[in-house]
Amino acid sequence: MKYETVIGLEVHAQLKTKSKIFCGSDASFGANPNEHTCTIDLGLPGVLPVLNKKVVESSIKLGLAVGAKISENCRFARKHYFYPDLPKGYQISQYESPICEGGEISFLTRKNEEIIIRLTRIHMEEDAGKLIHDDESLKNVGSLVDFNRAGVPLLEIVSEPELRSPEDAELYARKLRTLVRYLDICDGNMQEGSLRCDANISIRNLGEKSFGSKVEIKNVNSFRSLRKALEYEELRQSELLDDNQVILQETRLWDESSGVTRNMRTKEYAHDYRYFPDPDLVPLEIDQGWIEEIKKTLPELPDAKRERFVNNYQLPDYDSEVLTSEIALADYFEKTVESFELKDVKLASNWIMGDILGLLNERKISIEECPITPDYLAEMIALIIDGTISGKIAKEVFSEMAKSGKNAQKIVEEKGLRQISDLDSLEEIVTKILNENTDEVREYKGGKHKLLGFFVGQVMKETQGKANPKTLQKILEEQLSK
Repeated sequence: MKYETVIGLEVHAQLKTKSKIFCGSDASFGANPNEHTCTIDLGLPGVLPVLNKKVVESSIKLGLAVGAKISENCRFARKHYFYPDLPKGYQISQYESPICEGGEISFLTRKNEEIIIRLTRIHMEEDAGKLIHDDESLKNVGSLVDFNRAGVPLLEIVSEPELRSPEDAELYARKLRTLVRYLDICDGNMQEGSLRCDANISIRNLGEKSFGSKVEIKNVNSFRSLRKALEYEELRQSELLDDNQVILQETRLWDESSGVTRNMRTKEYAHDYRYFPDPDLVPLEIDQGWIEEIKKTLPELPDAKRERFVNNYQLPDYDSEVLTSEIALADYFEKTVESFELKDVKLASNWIMGDILGLLNERKISIEECPITPDYLAEMIALIIDGTISGKIAKEVFSEMAKSGKNAQKIVEEKGLRQISDLDSLEEIVTKILNENTDEVREYKGGKHKLLGFFVGQVMKETQGKANPKTLQKILEEQLSK
């Protein structure tokens, strides 16, 4: 490997508040253009912002969750730049005195290795409006602006430049999404823009300590896009260095349709924004007692829950990581295990990670909308464990449960799917199959023992898949050895 990749992420999490950060305007998504606005959002002369307490609480929650230092004194700053979706000509953000400093986020790689990424800061800020360029009514005469999003509260989470691959950047962003959803401060919906990510990437010769020229990538609206954009940029920059060309410090736009990044503008520096303390907002003082009160409200966090799943349920790290990636999914798993007091926890984990998640993906629904409840899944797994149905029959039962909403026991009885475990019945069927396939029996006895699978298949065909596999194999081996 000739070069080393250096990546830092700036993630903007839109907070789940009823109103905006500095006024009482509705902060919900999906309203008609410019319906959720007021004089403060539009930056009209003489208006004064008032800070939303819930925004501060959410900031403290995230800071505590990542182990950051909560600043007892912080303040807002004005970040100046001109763009049509920014009505005041500046954005209220935080610069020299953010609410949270430091902290870290850990995640597991595909190889089950833990990586810890330090955070630089977490700060509060307001969102800008939204420009619309592709509306049919425009007819190529210009753009429209919707100020509904202006003033919506954001947390910007800035990582140190410690990520070393696009894959790790994707896993870090996914873990951050998991965390804000556990805390219930952001819904993490990238499609609606409530979780947005700007990626900074540079490359350098392996072993070098100094950073290369930083390129910022914008317009990344999914985890897959984040990874693909970084992979493209990684390749583009390495090819430039191979050709002895200079990498410009710039902001580039990710073009999803063509799979490339394109130049957007020269990268700004902090001094370009002319930051200074906002004179309309007094410094924010946070009492230590308030921090302690908020600390008591924190839920069990993803890492702690994952560790508990490993220790209490004896699950592999991978299973625990998947099952705790969403708090609702973790709850679904625990309810499944508790129902019917399931002993085979790994079997429950396999069904949830495989068939349940597959069903959700197929129907594009969340675990909360799953048509198969934890009780119903547990009942079906219990039928597998006690031998009433086989794993193969369970697939049919599962499919029918998803379609009809009926429970497993009812489906098994109505469709006559109960597994055949009776020795006399199975011995009679095995004898019949062996008598019908004398050539194969002769070959088996001649040493071609792989034919055992053939006989199993013939019996399963005869019984429509209802023969108990373990009992069947035992009977076949006994009769073929005579």
